[in-house]
Amino acid sequence: MAELAWFKSSYSSNEGAQCVEIAETPGVVHVRDSKDKTGPQLVFEPAAWKAFVDFAASVEV
Repeated sequence: MAELAWFKSSYSSNEGAQCVEIAETPGVVHVRDSKDKTGPQLVFEPAAWKAFVDFAASVEV
């Protein structure tokens, strides 16, 4: 398996503890904590990831 190309969320900063990275492959979106690169990862089907991102973007904080 080829190494994943990870990138940090545009909403993450270098400050604080809430940094997320994703890597997209055909049919799967991988998600991990950028400060624990060897830790657990979540995987989503692209449609499920899009639904989550759309929902998160619609929530007022």
